[in-house]
Amino acid sequence: MSEPIKNRYEFVVLFDVENGNPNGDPDAGNMPRVDPETGYGLVTDVCLKRKIRNYVEMAKEGENGYRIYIKDGVPLNTSDKEACAYVGVDPDKLKDAKKKDEHLDEKLRDFMCDNFYDIRTFGAVMTTFVKGALNCGQVRGPVQLGFARSVDPILPQEVTITRVAITTEADAEKKGTEMGRKYIVPYGLYRAEGYVSANLARKTTGFSQEDLDLLWTAILNMFENDHSAARGKMAVRELIVFKHDCELGCAPAHKLFELVKAVRKDGVTMPRSYEDYTVTVDEEKLPEGVTCTRMG
Repeated sequence: MSEPIKNRYEFVVLFDVENGNPNGDPDAGNMPRVDPETGYGLVTDVCLKRKIRNYVEMAKEGENGYRIYIKDGVPLNTSDKEACAYVGVDPDKLKDAKKKDEHLDEKLRDFMCDNFYDIRTFGAVMTTFVKGALNCGQVRGPVQLGFARSVDPILPQEVTITRVAITTEADAEKKGTEMGRKYIVPYGLYRAEGYVSANLARKTTGFSQEDLDLLWTAILNMFENDHSAARGKMAVRELIVFKHDCELGCAPAHKLFELVKAVRKDGVTMPRSYEDYTVTVDEEKLPEGVTCTRMG
């Protein structure tokens, strides 16, 4: 594998939704997630990481070193057992195996990080190893994302729809259509913030420059192959990356995030497109040792 990255990064992702549901809440009838106190829309970090994983899986299609650990239809312990087979231990006898090999944790962790891109990037909790009392069961990834929040409050709408196809023959004798509903956000611009730790990349997962370049590409394109009627029109509008010239960083992350502003243009009261906003980065206030790159 390539060498781990040597620089710390922070990044801001601006993405929007038009007439769609960016992230439904299953506890609220799949209504778009909203902060009930402020009305700001929310998109979970788990949702965003799923889009990134899906893009990487499509782009690499099982290429060595770029498999996905958290994926639909594949039990986690199936992948865990691969690592056990690689080092030649029985998954049910990990505690005994650890007594015989003090480096077993590192061998299992390295196998998983070398083979699975999302473990190398986001980390993972590997249940088989946790049950075996191994320290490698929990891998803390160098890339972390927070919840995305809308720049302005949103007002989700419930839209009633009709369907001419009837579910059963008995129902067809009584009615000609069926009613349904879906939730949409007419328009919302969302902002997510993330962190890349070179220190964790070096000490734990081996996250490399090639992995980082793939991460930026995945973020920029995470909605391009994920369109659906429910999500409407979603797009990443801009990715703003702050790069430090050292491993531990040159400035606090929150001060860099504060340099990025997305504000409504004068006269706009109800935003309905990205053009209704002005996005700026106050690069004159960048701390020494930090550079800014805008993508998208």
